[in-house]
Amino acid sequence: MCGIWALFGSDECLSVQCTGAMQIAHRGPDAFRFENVNGFINCCFGFHRLAIVDPLYGMQPLRIKSFPHLWLCYNGEIYNHILLKEKFAFEYQTLVDGEIILHLYNKFGIEKMTALLDGVFAFVLLDTRDCKVFLGRDTYGVRPMFRLLSDKGFLAVCSEAKGLTNVMHSVPAKITPFLPGHFEEFKLNKNGKVKSLKLKRFHRCEEPPKHAEHDSVAIPTGLDVETVKGNIRALFENAVKKRLMAHRRIGCLLSGGLDSSLVAATLLKLAKEQKLKYNVQTFSIGTEDSPDVIAAKKVADHIGSEHHEVRFSPEEGIQAVDEVIFHLETYDITTVRASVGMYLISKYIREKTDSVVIFSGEGSDELTQGYIYFHKAPSPEEAAEDSLRLLNELYLFDNLRADRTTAAHGLELRVPFLDHRFSSYYLSLPAEMRVPKNGVEKHLLRDAFHGTGLLPDEILWRAKEAFSDGISSAKKSWYTMLQEDIETKVDDLMLKNAAKDFPFNPPKTKEGYFYRQIFEKHYPGRAEWLSHYWMPKWIAATDPSARTLSIYKAESSKRKLEADMDEHPNHKAKKAHLIK
Repeated sequence: MCGIWALFGSDECLSVQCTGAMQIAHRGPDAFRFENVNGFINCCFGFHRLAIVDPLYGMQPLRIKSFPHLWLCYNGEIYNHILLKEKFAFEYQTLVDGEIILHLYNKFGIEKMTALLDGVFAFVLLDTRDCKVFLGRDTYGVRPMFRLLSDKGFLAVCSEAKGLTNVMHSVPAKITPFLPGHFEEFKLNKNGKVKSLKLKRFHRCEEPPKHAEHDSVAIPTGLDVETVKGNIRALFENAVKKRLMAHRRIGCLLSGGLDSSLVAATLLKLAKEQKLKYNVQTFSIGTEDSPDVIAAKKVADHIGSEHHEVRFSPEEGIQAVDEVIFHLETYDITTVRASVGMYLISKYIREKTDSVVIFSGEGSDELTQGYIYFHKAPSPEEAAEDSLRLLNELYLFDNLRADRTTAAHGLELRVPFLDHRFSSYYLSLPAEMRVPKNGVEKHLLRDAFHGTGLLPDEILWRAKEAFSDGISSAKKSWYTMLQEDIETKVDDLMLKNAAKDFPFNPPKTKEGYFYRQIFEKHYPGRAEWLSHYWMPKWIAATDPSARTLSIYKAESSKRKLEADMDEHPNHKAKKAHLIK
């Protein structure tokens, strides 16, 4: 996880530039460089490094002797860089995976270069020979990037929006997230001013990746269930395997839910096969009686990880909300709730361990229809359509949460479920194969690993529990703790005037009002950074928590009854009737 920052066409003083660049210092605690581009007016880069690959020679902006006219500043990992290097016989000058971007651009140009990349990335590429600047971001927006472009020819780019707020004093322009799966081309004039030439999408979530021919995994064709399940297992394992690329210690967040448990179990399996010199650490977090912590311990015991349990009190969680919103740059209710636990566990990892590269299960719920409300989808086709919508909005919600809470503490997050090849294959399957079945969400994914021994059955078939809910006791949810505290801080009159105080995305609850107040304190007038709130579909809901939904209670009761019946073989007939 690194922090990139760049300015083109600005005549801001050096102190303003440095102040902006230093706003994201937390993203790269290992080194910092600020560099002006020789011979070009008002062009400069700032880079905060978290050294993961090639600790000695990986500083940026990256330049190599073969192409001295190219300057690259990027955040991410290119997982197929060795395959591409060998295929095209490129001669590397460093061990940095991002060097492949320079070679591919020089040989093929921006369009083919972006199409060939397999990884997560946000980059700024300057071509001083052609006087052009290029921006690009991975398909799902796993790595963040914001840009500010003024009518006066000024371009500013940063990993987080907070790094651009200072440069707006003399340049009126909006700060917007750079769209995932796109690249943008700019012309840099002799006077240093910038003009956008084109913005183009190079990859969509549902499209098979163009670099698939460079992948080592051959996938059998056919839609019979066993072939599909075998392909899911092979592609998922490959997604985890390619993400082992690191010179720093690897760990894994483990909630005890299906997604993080599959990631952790596969990670431990591969780590043993590759004989890593250390035991992989897993991390869970929760208040007292958290079902996630209990389940995570069962998984850790099963897979043999070095497990860490982090406990936090409601007071500690509530106290962290202000810091969390500052790092998130959003006031979305679901995102804030879920971020507190992830922020606190990331803080623990940074302060108490030497793990730096952290795996997690982000993206699975969107890809495999894991949210409880998918049980109420009107049809498989509409469920598939909403799954795609969620994936396209990941950069506004879950990917934003996962990136900011880990980057706040100088950690790098890796998310195998959002692997190009795995996700595009899963989305290519018939809609009816991907919907919840027998009252079980993510049924196809669970069934693919059933009988493999990778996870205990009680974990593999554990009912969906939202991260912000599972970290707290079933008797009293985390959102309830928050709302009880906020009740004393936001009165009825304040909520009544919410639409007048906050005309854009007006909060409808006291909790929403409280988060919005904190956001406006840190980022006044930037409410448009959040286009809309995350809420479930097809269900009448006033709160985004799954535990508030009647379907959650119904499905939980049904699962419990089925589990009880499993203990009595003579009840199989009753269970079959129940499932129908």
